Amino acid sequence: MAFLYNYFRRTYTTFFPPVATKNDGALRIGILGAANIAPQGIITPAKSHPEVIVAAVAARDPKKAEAFAKKHGIPIVHKTYDDLIADPSINCIYNPLPNGLHYEWTIKALKAGKHVLLEKPSVSNAEEARSLFRHPLFQGPNALVLLEAFHYRFHPLWQTFLTLFDAKDVEEVEVKNSLLAGVFPRDDIRFIYSLSGGTLMDFGAYAVSSVRGIFASEPANIKSASHRPMPAGFDQKCDEAIFAVYEFPNGGVAKISVDLQATGGYWFPALTKNWPRLKGSLPTLTVKLRATTDKSSDGSEKSTQKRFIVHNYMGPHIFHRIDIATTIQHKDLQGKVAKTENKIEYMKVYNWPTVQEGRKGEEWWSTYRFQLEAFVNRVKGRTGSGVWVEPDDSIQQMEMIDATYRKTGLPVRPTSKALGSVT
Repeated sequence: MAFLYNYFRRTYTTFFPPVATKNDGALRIGILGAANIAPQGIITPAKSHPEVIVAAVAARDPKKAEAFAKKHGIPIVHKTYDDLIADPSINCIYNPLPNGLHYEWTIKALKAGKHVLLEKPSVSNAEEARSLFRHPLFQGPNALVLLEAFHYRFHPLWQTFLTLFDAKDVEEVEVKNSLLAGVFPRDDIRFIYSLSGGTLMDFGAYAVSSVRGIFASEPANIKSASHRPMPAGFDQKCDEAIFAVYEFPNGGVAKISVDLQATGGYWFPALTKNWPRLKGSLPTLTVKLRATTDKSSDGSEKSTQKRFIVHNYMGPHIFHRIDIATTIQHKDLQGKVAKTENKIEYMKVYNWPTVQEGRKGEEWWSTYRFQLEAFVNRVKGRTGSGVWVEPDDSIQQMEMIDATYRKTGLPVRPTSKALGSVT
């Protein structure tokens, strides 16, 4: 009972956090668009942050913006994105627009002197990423702050997980992200090519990011990549599901399987193959390390291999668990297995495991709240937790996505016309 009470209390506080008294000099954030991600991405996290005020919003439909502002207690509604960006009272912009609009409106916000928290994926392709993240606006001692919002990376779970092994020892990684069919309609912006849609540009971006983080390097080769196309009548340039195998410089292999319209997996497949699939709905990744061998003085051997399974690495504030499985084999002088031992440990990390300067948090903080803390610290010139998504990281992320699309035979997502007109 105590476990359930603590779980529900922590989860409730995540979604209904205490409202902090705002400090003088708090950052005033404007939201571009009335996106569904905005409440959890910025509005709720900002409530508990004493240095953040969500002050304004603008949307293509002014009536939608007004309704959004009323629902979430946002005081200012601008008629256009340009009006919001030009507002001198706004310090920062949160950009959750469709992927294909990220480049244009982020550049405009930066040129207006605003710091930007940019939803992932940062832009449509690597060409846009290089143009954006290497822009002259970021040169100099008082450069603006731009962050690609890979929120899961800021949570103590992910950062603690990466300390459990050495990247050079990783042999295999498998990432499975799936969402049951019907959550997003097939005409959703996620599946429109002109808006840089596709599963790899949504759930797939997390899979790509996570394997890059685990190997701490870029892939040496894409061994294979395939996709399940959208059904007839929908955008054939978009992937409904994506599957890829990457080879890394240390000889390790990563497999990703990502599906935004998962079906089947039940008894009587002839009847149930099109039913939305609930099984495997928690994003899960598995990491297998290379076995290590110790020889004893009598010539026998002991082989040890570890495997880590991270359940719900993308949304650990709701629920997560790390399974640490260890297999130990004892071999006799002839090399035969004389004994096998299997051990398993479980780990959960909702806050920083050790007190460290700059690392602030609460067990109920969401990934987005930890991310917002890091963003504010960077804007304010403070060290913070030390977790960040560096510009080159965002560029390499898009390079890997582009290369994966090419391998599948699908086109790279289209480049914004603003690339040539906005400097």
